[in-house]
Order: sequence, then C-alpha cells, then structure tokens
Amino acid sequence: MPKTNNTRRVGETEARAKLTNVRISPQKLNLVAASIRGLPVQRALNELEFSRKRISDDVRKVLYSAVSNAENNHNLDIDNLIVSEAFVGKNLVMKRFASRARGRSSRILKPFSEITIVVREAGEAA
Repeated sequence: MPKTNNTRRVGETEARAKLTNVRISPQKLNLVAASIRGLPVQRALNELEFSRKRISDDVRKVLYSAVSNAENNHNLDIDNLIVSEAFVGKNLVMKRFASRARGRSSRILKPFSEITIVVREAGEAA
C-alpha cells in the first residue's frame, strides 16, 4: 500500500518548529511565548537572549529551528521573517507522592508541555 503525502499544516510562506516534552508547566511557558508573538525574528531572539526566565533558552532554540526550516526547506528570506504564532499545549504529567505527617501522603504533579512556533514572511497578510 503506497504512502499518502501529508498536507502542509502551514501556508506556503510559513515554516514551523515544535518542541515536545518540555519539563515546565504550560502556564509558565506561555509567558515566554507571549513575549515573542508578533515580533520580528531578530527582535524575538534578542528578547529571549536577555530574558530572565529559565525556559527562554529552549524557546530560543525552537525559534532558531523554525528560522532554519524557513530558510532551508521553504526558501524564505530570513531577514523578513516575523513570529506569526507561538502557542503552548499540555503534555503528560508525572505523578509523585510526598510523605506527610501521621502516615499520610500528598500528591505532587510535575507537568510537561510543548511549544510550537510558526514564522512567516512579513510582506504576507496574516
């Protein structure tokens, strides 16, 4: 049985990159993603470079990957790219238990999340 081609999930002038299983809660990751939405790529990279958030290094790597995908796979001009979308989703949750007083225990939830960054050329309509 032949394979069917996957349809593009983004437009012709867009490229995306995704990072899964990031060991941080989606709420904290969304704060960093919100700071780069709609910015030109160079300004977004500067924003992430000097951010005090721990996760900003991983988000910067994903943004570099999206820019590289735009340049190598889709032949887009990297000087005209903007971050059109940066969204965060939930992933698995590790469940742990901690001992408490009088023989009881309490649950500790350690959430994972994922981030997707889509870049597009600035001259195109949103």
